[in-house]
Amino acid sequence: QVQLVESGGGLVQPGGSLRLSCAVSGFRLGYHSIGWFRQAPGKEREAVSCIRSVDDRTYLADSVKGRFTISSDNAKNTFYLQMNSLKPEDTAVYYCAADLPRYDRLCYHPDFGAWGQGTQVTVSS
Repeated sequence: QVQLVESGGGLVQPGGSLRLSCAVSGFRLGYHSIGWFRQAPGKEREAVSCIRSVDDRTYLADSVKGRFTISSDNAKNTFYLQMNSLKPEDTAVYYCAADLPRYDRLCYHPDFGAWGQGTQVTVSS
């Protein structure tokens, strides 16, 4: 049974950092596409960052470039989203996701079938 379990969300002041983790069970990382998405109240779910593991092709949303980094530790079967220089507009529920790789697009949320439960990130002073 495929399961993704997130951790690491919370309340942080503007300019602060958080690291989200997504522990995977039911399959081994290293082949699948993995990613992070977020959804703020009243807004659609948006892609934050994804990696297609077979060739390490990476997507990073323009709004988080230079601040967020996606990474994976295949030995721990866990992937991460390091978030630095957080802004109030980063406030959202963050979801991790995984699925078999696609080669026509990289970080489109309907393509992902396995999802974490979501973790709240709130950036506020």
